[in-house]
Amino acid sequence: MLEALPLVPLLAALLVLALAADGPRRAVLVAAGLVHAALVAGTFLVPQAPAYGGLLELDAPGQLFLALASGLFLAAAIYAAGYLRHETPGPKQDFQDGAAFENAPERIFTMCLCLFLAAMTVVCATRNLSVLWVGIEATTLSSAPLIYFHRHRRSLEATWKYLVICSVGIALALLGNILFSVAFYDPTGPGASMQLADMLPRAGMAAKPWLKAAFIFILVGYGSKMGLAPMHNWLPDAHSQSPSLVSALLSGALLNCAFLGILRAEQVLCAAGMADFSGELLVLFGLISMGTAAIFVVGQGDYKRLLAYSSVEHMGILALGVGIGGGATFGAMLHAVNHSLTKGALFLVSGNILALYHTRSCHDARGLSRALPITSALWMAGFLAIVGSPPFGIFVSELTILKAMLAGGHPVAATLYLVFLAIIFVGMSAPVARMVQGPLPPATRQPAPEHWLAVAPPLALLAATLVFGLYLPQAMTAFLNRAAAAISMGG
Repeated sequence: MLEALPLVPLLAALLVLALAADGPRRAVLVAAGLVHAALVAGTFLVPQAPAYGGLLELDAPGQLFLALASGLFLAAAIYAAGYLRHETPGPKQDFQDGAAFENAPERIFTMCLCLFLAAMTVVCATRNLSVLWVGIEATTLSSAPLIYFHRHRRSLEATWKYLVICSVGIALALLGNILFSVAFYDPTGPGASMQLADMLPRAGMAAKPWLKAAFIFILVGYGSKMGLAPMHNWLPDAHSQSPSLVSALLSGALLNCAFLGILRAEQVLCAAGMADFSGELLVLFGLISMGTAAIFVVGQGDYKRLLAYSSVEHMGILALGVGIGGGATFGAMLHAVNHSLTKGALFLVSGNILALYHTRSCHDARGLSRALPITSALWMAGFLAIVGSPPFGIFVSELTILKAMLAGGHPVAATLYLVFLAIIFVGMSAPVARMVQGPLPPATRQPAPEHWLAVAPPLALLAATLVFGLYLPQAMTAFLNRAAAAISMGG
């Protein structure tokens, strides 16, 4: 089963490339998402032995992020079946700058979506730091054409910024891997292994200065891909210029993959007894990310960029939770689940808004409750969920992290955490309320009835995070505890 996980999207990509008609390509995309999700579900039922000579191996953290990536891809694929019907190739008008552009061919777009899933699968399903690095680089190459889908000036700028910044980050992460190999080098042994199963038992004997240097390079390198401030500059542009279903995958799945790269390095340092060093750096970058998001959310007039800066905030919360350790690590794992579900839903809903208003301006997209009542309800529910309002799951995970900070004696971090959350809540409230209320702009065309393909996927994602806020199944709690223990105990 583990062997088939990356092969399913790869074979789907080849099939999509060979098909000439749009309908069958969309069917293959959805089928690939269904089969992949079924295989991932099977890994929870049947223990998986390492595959491909140990290059692929599942543990609890990898399995968690693999399930999130697979579930979000399935939701995005179903949404894409309706979205792509209205995105046929041909000259259109860029609503932002008036430049004419032509849509990217759907064949390339759907192929890259499948390759993107294959790359994320490799990242999540390996415990080899070298293979993980290759997988994260593959996510960059496969997702860049997705950002450039609309082929206008702003999307080209966003794509190049994404490629340049993330490539520099990946290069720094590669240097971090090299420094890890130096730290574990034993002249009397067979050579340094990048397999966690080999590194963790020997972490206590590794050279501490090299371990510190390696973690710093990996934190900055993969932090660039994760969207941690101040390395986040690509993220607002890429998320705002991408098709909404791509934005959902970038924010809900890709950022998690980069976070997993940092968690692998954290496992090594925890096993070496250096959790304090890595934890302080994670707390620092987490608070900087939350503070940066708080600054840019206030007064933000572009609702997709608003969601992008919200992602910077929540990546900071994840880093902060793991850095604090203890119960906050469990809270971070739960937060990763809730954020992926909620942010994926919000970006899909933003696609419905964009399809009607043809603008990303919060000021011009008014009267949403009158034009698209179901989308409006989902938009409002998603806003309440993402800012941590009860009874949604993010409230539970943020509260868990806060309790762990107070119990662990981190009053300054807890105070800043609450201040940043309050500022972001206020900053997001005004534009969301403006969009939901008010009269329709005069130039807005008569909206068509809301198709189920446009509302069912975000509805399912928001329903899941609502359930996790009201009731967390015992099996899920135990699984998240295993994931947290694997990180904080270096296992």
